[in-house]
Amino acid sequence: MPCQPPEERIRNFQEVALGYTEEQARMEAERCLQCKKAPCRQGCPVEIDIPAFINFIKQGDFESAIKKIKEKNNLPAICGRVCPQENQCEKYCTLSKKGEPVAIGRLERFVADYELARGESELPTLPPPTGFKVAVVGSGPAGLTAAADLARMGHKVTVFEALHVPGGVLMYGIPEFRLPKRIVQAEVDYIRRLGVEIRTNSVVGKMVTVDELLENGYDAVFIGTGAGLPYFMGIPGENLLGVYSANEFLTRTNLMKAYLFPQYLTPIKVGERVAVIGAGNVAMDAARTALRLGAKKSMIVYRRSAEEMPARKEEVENAREEGVEFHFLTSPVEFHGDEAGWVKRMTCIRYELGEPDASGRRRPVPVPGSEYHMEADTVVIAIGQGPNPLVLRTTPGLELTKKGTIAADEETGATSRPGVFAGGDIVTGAATVILAMGAGKKAARAIDAYLREKGRRSHG
Repeated sequence: MPCQPPEERIRNFQEVALGYTEEQARMEAERCLQCKKAPCRQGCPVEIDIPAFINFIKQGDFESAIKKIKEKNNLPAICGRVCPQENQCEKYCTLSKKGEPVAIGRLERFVADYELARGESELPTLPPPTGFKVAVVGSGPAGLTAAADLARMGHKVTVFEALHVPGGVLMYGIPEFRLPKRIVQAEVDYIRRLGVEIRTNSVVGKMVTVDELLENGYDAVFIGTGAGLPYFMGIPGENLLGVYSANEFLTRTNLMKAYLFPQYLTPIKVGERVAVIGAGNVAMDAARTALRLGAKKSMIVYRRSAEEMPARKEEVENAREEGVEFHFLTSPVEFHGDEAGWVKRMTCIRYELGEPDASGRRRPVPVPGSEYHMEADTVVIAIGQGPNPLVLRTTPGLELTKKGTIAADEETGATSRPGVFAGGDIVTGAATVILAMGAGKKAARAIDAYLREKGRRSHG
């Protein structure tokens, strides 16, 4: 797919990948074998009929292609950009056995962008209202998917979002150059047009509890509050100025538009040497963002080797092209600051890899006496995040796992509380956008069945 050249894109926040032309999309669609068993479909958490939409592209019927996708997926322009297709649909593509799989994600993005460029998208026929009301807590990928599917089943849905704009991690976590915010807003608008009401600045757990929602006319509640609470390392110097969580660093930049300061009144201070601790997608986003904010050197510091990095290959390649440095088998054990309290350098220790741990990756073992110093005047901690406990603490009887996430049925999202369902990162811990959407989809079906059963009992 055509991209902005690295030397240009590190000086702007515009989207890196430029998308297919119609001709390129049709050529790529021609590669699809239209397999009878369609193995690609087993890798799609939102159940898209992949061969069918690709066949429409092959014929040049892009309108039918987007309609086919939207039978199952209400956020195609987002998924086409941030879904890790290489581990899902494309992994099962027959062509991947001997070469490159069909670029399913890029084709999905192409038809979604084709529709967005043409203006307002066509709405599906909605069934008559069922009379049931559902509250959805959180407007990230899980919440938006559940809300859209429930609206398409005829239920009245209200989404409660703590921040001032809907979108959750799609707005605060993923940089503009990977997922333009206008794309998120366009897909949120489509969900509004399905009849979903979205209330922003509504903090469930503070302004209203889950119990109060159930007492005040809502027949079911879906909790999709994600994993927005950053993890820290717990090492000396972590409270120095210039040490950010990836969550704060990216939220200031993405949601609060710090890169457009002073046009937007959110400053962010980035030094000349930025060290990002971790090697997942969030770490790549932070390291690439640092370069665009003016850092002279941006470094990924990771305690395992290149093979163990959890980030998508595409994100790692983009980071390397842009000049991000990679320091493997090393991690900080202490941060040091100047007299004014600003971080200036890190004491790091080297690691070697031992036997695999619970994650299946080889465990990093510290090498005694291998300490050394690394200069850094900005540090971003990107070692993962977990559930914010606010909703969980204010919902008595809600069973949690050892990790502090909600215990919910994998197929239905049902929790220990009748009428309360949950899905996405609040259940699995930090995972992908598409897995959260898959959970929202399953929960919507289960909520629909629960409400219809409730209706039968009340009329029986």
